[in-house]
Amino acid sequence: MGQTVIEKIIARNIGAASVKPGDIVTAKVDRVMLDDIMIPFIVDKFKEMGFPKVWDPDKVVLIYDHLVPASQQDDVRHYRIGDAFTEQYGIKNLHRSDGICHQLMTEAGYVKPGDVVFGTDSHTTTYGCVGAFSTGIGYTEMASILGTGTLWVKVPETIRVQIDGTLPAGVMSKDVILRLIGDLGADGATYQCLEFCGTAVEQMTVASRTTMANMAIEAGAKCAVFTPDEKTAEYCGIELDAFQKNLKGDEDAVYAKKLFYQAEDFVPVMACPSQVDKIRNVSDLEGTVIDQVFIGSCTNGRLEDLQAAAEVLRGRKVADFVKLIVTPASRKVYEDAARLGVLRTLAEAGAVITHPGCGLCCGRTGGILSDGERVVATNNRNFLGRMGTSKVEIYLASPAVAAACAAAGKIVASL
Repeated sequence: MGQTVIEKIIARNIGAASVKPGDIVTAKVDRVMLDDIMIPFIVDKFKEMGFPKVWDPDKVVLIYDHLVPASQQDDVRHYRIGDAFTEQYGIKNLHRSDGICHQLMTEAGYVKPGDVVFGTDSHTTTYGCVGAFSTGIGYTEMASILGTGTLWVKVPETIRVQIDGTLPAGVMSKDVILRLIGDLGADGATYQCLEFCGTAVEQMTVASRTTMANMAIEAGAKCAVFTPDEKTAEYCGIELDAFQKNLKGDEDAVYAKKLFYQAEDFVPVMACPSQVDKIRNVSDLEGTVIDQVFIGSCTNGRLEDLQAAAEVLRGRKVADFVKLIVTPASRKVYEDAARLGVLRTLAEAGAVITHPGCGLCCGRTGGILSDGERVVATNNRNFLGRMGTSKVEIYLASPAVAAACAAAGKIVASL
């Protein structure tokens, strides 16, 4: 019997010929990501468990991204605890405001195709963009991994999502994943893997795949995965080995469900307040007045996202009384966008460009909104209170649509 991509990764990791959904296995961890929000709780649990050392300091990555720059007095405590922990246990992979954790983990080469990776953030599903099994865990599980290098996993069922054809102009991978979340529902893939394939998927850049893997959790997915290809190899700076080249779902593999889409059928969509699976065509929402636009986050803060927004805004100005906040996903993205003139175009249009980080997405720094305000944003969640008070309305969209809305001062599909 054939295997899904995620079954192949887990089976190889544990040294088994095969695994099946529902199997409980103990995985050997290739890499872990600790974020600044969770580090105090991880350290407390690690000490409580009595571990004398970290199992492999070189496989641990600590990233300060949610709380930089500090916006509350207690934020500094997280830095102090994180710094002390890395110094005590010899952890060298420490990033201070270099960007968002999920961008850095693949961009900086920490994750490779076929790896098993865990992180203390729900959007750790992101690393499936390069063909890894990655998922979010809590601080107790992370403390256990730091001491043992292992974690039990239940092998998930897989939903195969095949997308063939070519996406229409103006449609981005954000529209694709939002449509899928709307079709599945916010709990439609709970503890399952979303395995993406098809000619449209093959045409996507790694950045576009990253957007989709990032948002898989919004359908409840345990993980998401794309088959590694030459684009993956170039991005990761490696040559694919025989195993990595074979990370594709077998035709006779058993899937919980198979979904088929034609790329030409996709249109620009939005997730409406305040549910990520409340999907509507942008054309049905046109004319809705907005107060702010946010372009950034680990979902859509990459170079191609900023380029898409800049292309829309070239020669145009942000509408009066509308704030446009642009937050690159990493320092490298910031530097590349500056070198290519992308930031200049955005700035000339009237955008406020911030340092790399999570920023407004997690409701910390960079544009918190108040009662009655309405924002179009490119991040992954529009829950009540996510970007300010519980009376803020958040619409999720692609960078191209968000930029168009910024210039129009209202929701529009394009200019």
